[in-house]
Amino acid sequence: MKIPSIIALLLFQSAAFSQSVDKLIKEKEVKRILYALTDDNLKGRSAYDEPSIFKAAGIIEKEFQKIGLKPLTGNQTFLQEFSKNQITTSSVEVVIDGEKISNENVLMVTEKTDVHINNGLVLKTIKPDAGVTDKNQYFFRQAFQIYRDTISTLILIDPEFKNIFQEFKGYFTKRFAQGRKGINIFVLGKTTATSYSVRASQKNIPVRLANVVGVLEGKSKKDEMAVFSGHYDHIGIRTKINGDSIANGADDDASGTTAVIQLARYFKKTKQNERTLIFVTFTAEEIGGYGSQYFSKQLDAEKIITMFNIEMIGKPSKWGINSAFITGYERSDFGEILQKNLQGTPFQFKPDPYPEQNLFYRSDNATLARLGVPAHSISTDQIDTDKLYHSVDDEAESLDIKNLTVTIRAIAISSKSIVNGTDTPKRIDKSMVK
Repeated sequence: MKIPSIIALLLFQSAAFSQSVDKLIKEKEVKRILYALTDDNLKGRSAYDEPSIFKAAGIIEKEFQKIGLKPLTGNQTFLQEFSKNQITTSSVEVVIDGEKISNENVLMVTEKTDVHINNGLVLKTIKPDAGVTDKNQYFFRQAFQIYRDTISTLILIDPEFKNIFQEFKGYFTKRFAQGRKGINIFVLGKTTATSYSVRASQKNIPVRLANVVGVLEGKSKKDEMAVFSGHYDHIGIRTKINGDSIANGADDDASGTTAVIQLARYFKKTKQNERTLIFVTFTAEEIGGYGSQYFSKQLDAEKIITMFNIEMIGKPSKWGINSAFITGYERSDFGEILQKNLQGTPFQFKPDPYPEQNLFYRSDNATLARLGVPAHSISTDQIDTDKLYHSVDDEAESLDIKNLTVTIRAIAISSKSIVNGTDTPKRIDKSMVK
């Protein structure tokens, strides 16, 4: 059977393009960068650990320099530096009905440096619900809902939630100031309170932070920008398990950072970008998305055509290799454009199969999506069963380098019509992004 000439031409172009990708994005290079970013000397890349996180930033900066990218306009280097105040509690004393509560059972969340309270807070409780099957998820939902409220509150927590309370408390052991005005006092082991007092003092300590940003200027549409991003921070040092206390964050998100570097090299060599391409690796994603928040304020969001946020692509998806999913797939035609460009290849982009995990809101894409940018995360992680997530076992050796490489190549191919200015994804409805 004869193939119509136009189809034959498309297939030929697709095959030629794929060969170019294979030559320019190699497993050996992917592995080299991944292992550099997950070395133990980076101590898990915590944004709170300035020497370690800046050492990681230096690795990325050197790669951008070798590729031949330029710093963002207004910056002298690839480091987009800013600072945040870290809140450190010096002392806290909570007394309820004459009983002094152990600090182990208290979590105070406020940005006030001096706290003196004698009653007067809104009183709330978190008690077990017999109809709930997932007790942990139930607790987190209740606790974070109260935390997000601006009302100053005393929250009494049933002792049944002892273990999960300690995990919840861990999220706030270190935190940055965000301008919150309220006070939340979480107390484990109490279910009633007639009278209470709170005395506490805190310090604000400036912490230096930096995104790493490189630019490949466009040609005919250089005022239009497409962003390729991943976050390079992780969670640092954890409780020691089998002699290992460093959470290296190979999949989360050295894999995405590796992809950003490889894509920057690829597009620099192919020279096909009519639009300006911005390659950014964010800091402080793990502790509140501060890097992407700062980045979003330095640019005009209306000129950002789209954002490819790459998050955890080091292991095969639930559908196997040659597949990945896109968070918020239904919010724009971003995914449809990518899949169209993959015609003639075995790779498939699918909608997020884990809607209950709220992954659209759990990475840096959400910051730009709130500004209307078609900003989506691309991932292959089986998050519902991933036992290595946020653990000391998220090591480079646990990843499938072939899957990582294939996915990076697919992103390169699928982005072609956006990069060359042919396609423009529809804007996300800001009113539908919480």
